[in-house]
Amino acid sequence: MRILHTADWHIGKQLYKHDLEDQLLLFFDWLIETIAKENIDVLLVSGDVFDLANPSVKDRKTYYHFLSRLIGCKVKVIITGGNHDAVGVLNAPKEILETLDITVIGGATVPISDELIEIKHSNGEIALVVAAVPFLRDKDLRNANSEEQYPNRTSAIRAGIKQHYAELAKCCKERYKGIPVIAMGHLYVRSALTSESERDIHVGNTAAVEVSYFDPVFQYVALGHIHKPQKMSKNNMVRYSGSPIALSFSERDDPKQVLVLEIKEGKVQEPTSLPIPKSRALRRFKGPLAEIKQLLTDYNPVFPLPSLVEIDVQEEHYNPLITAETEALSELYSKDGTFIIVKPTTTFVHGAKNTADLFNAGQQITELKPIDVFKTLIPEEVYPHKERAEIIASFKQLLEEMQEEGQL
Repeated sequence: MRILHTADWHIGKQLYKHDLEDQLLLFFDWLIETIAKENIDVLLVSGDVFDLANPSVKDRKTYYHFLSRLIGCKVKVIITGGNHDAVGVLNAPKEILETLDITVIGGATVPISDELIEIKHSNGEIALVVAAVPFLRDKDLRNANSEEQYPNRTSAIRAGIKQHYAELAKCCKERYKGIPVIAMGHLYVRSALTSESERDIHVGNTAAVEVSYFDPVFQYVALGHIHKPQKMSKNNMVRYSGSPIALSFSERDDPKQVLVLEIKEGKVQEPTSLPIPKSRALRRFKGPLAEIKQLLTDYNPVFPLPSLVEIDVQEEHYNPLITAETEALSELYSKDGTFIIVKPTTTFVHGAKNTADLFNAGQQITELKPIDVFKTLIPEEVYPHKERAEIIASFKQLLEEMQEEGQL
């Protein structure tokens, strides 16, 4: 039996208001091909199917269209909810999807044994059991520990997660002796490396769980929630698959992958990483405006989809013209469709001073003429003589027009 582990699709995710659906669709095409090529029997999706709890009609259509494509693949699908997913949204078509061999566990179940999914051989014998644990919310954990007292909320969350897995492990030991068991989870394991795109839920020191919480009966733990792929145990059997596409610029250099496991002689073998083809680059350019312009001119990405580019223009002295020119770069350099500037910013080492700091102590700004204030804000040492003269002339013209209209 062969199993594929993926997670954190985040359908509907936008990066600086740029929809990433085109990238996900290419991933789904590749995933369908990989399932067939690798003879995958079981597909595990460890949470965060959607990016928003109430996904748009378009995003739900993307999800269901992908699931419909799996029907001909003869693959058992198990999907668990993540912290971004609404339990009701995932569970709504649960019964219909079950007839298509797609099991959805949107939230913690009662009884807890309903999270144990049996996968059988064609002869009816159980070949594998999957403990399909979704993201465990506070209310699930409070109910589980209603009679216990803990010093704080964090301790209660940790204890609840530990108890949840312990109960499932106990069920497996009693019911499924000699049968391989895989656990799923959507949580933060202590020391996992995070990126900019994870929500601050069960991340960091808050409710971080230990690898020891996973009983050895779980031969492999298929984790979601952290977007960087990584190994969390010494035997490499507690793993984050990571997100299939970069969801923030901090992930721009991360390898993206799915993990493929095989069961031989009743044992889950160490997974193999399958790299996901890169369909888009995320780039950051930083430096003086002239240097940024040259970098943009020379940049020639070689991916199917337009690259997304952040630029941070850094100059010594404050100059509003540089800010305006930076903002205009998006239109100037995004016309050919090979890349899109999604976040132009300008940073000045010596920023603009407050108007009050430009004059002598005790001097009132009301005593000054507008043109004197304006000239002080554009010092001669920063602006070339001709450029400064043009700016002052423009200011005078605007000032006169406002005075004529009675606005001053």
